[in-house]
Amino acid sequence: MSRKNSDTRTRILEATWHLMERERGRKVSMGAIAEAAGVSRQALYLHFASRVELVSATVHYVDEVKGLGERLQRFHTATSGVELLEACVEVWGNYIPEIYGLAKALLETRDCDEAAAAAWNGCMGTLRDVCRQAIETLAGEGRLASEWPPDEATELLWTMVSLHNWEQLTIECGWSTERYVERMKRLLKRTFVVGEG
Repeated sequence: MSRKNSDTRTRILEATWHLMERERGRKVSMGAIAEAAGVSRQALYLHFASRVELVSATVHYVDEVKGLGERLQRFHTATSGVELLEACVEVWGNYIPEIYGLAKALLETRDCDEAAAAAWNGCMGTLRDVCRQAIETLAGEGRLASEWPPDEATELLWTMVSLHNWEQLTIECGWSTERYVERMKRLLKRTFVVGEG
């Protein structure tokens, strides 16, 4: 890809990101994105064949800009189920405030916007996989509390770290990110890990 094409692609991704945050709750058209990026609709479609492709690429772009890959190293270097559980809460709990605008935009438009739904479902599927890995590791170590079948524990963990719960505790109740992360880690360890609490 030429430098010019790369610059145009970046402008489109930036415009999409900022428009989605600004117009939260409303579907952002390809025409509005092209105008904000300073390109023609034809140029926009040369870079992204569909809105689904563009919104998905925007989510990946934001993850790249925000350094999600580096943050996930905390998860990849964990050596036990407890460390994986803590890493899940730390990485996601500290990441949500930085991507909240885009995440909220996807969540609020997913019912009427195929592209937003695909991007949101992809992100939440990845988070669910991370939760599953933490729970399955605890189960494999014999440290998952016996009352929890792994599938149910995964579902509850995934729900507990959801955007809705983060939003309720930090925005509605005024918890700091640090308090959210520490309290959630403590609660989840007491809930799922044998010998915790």
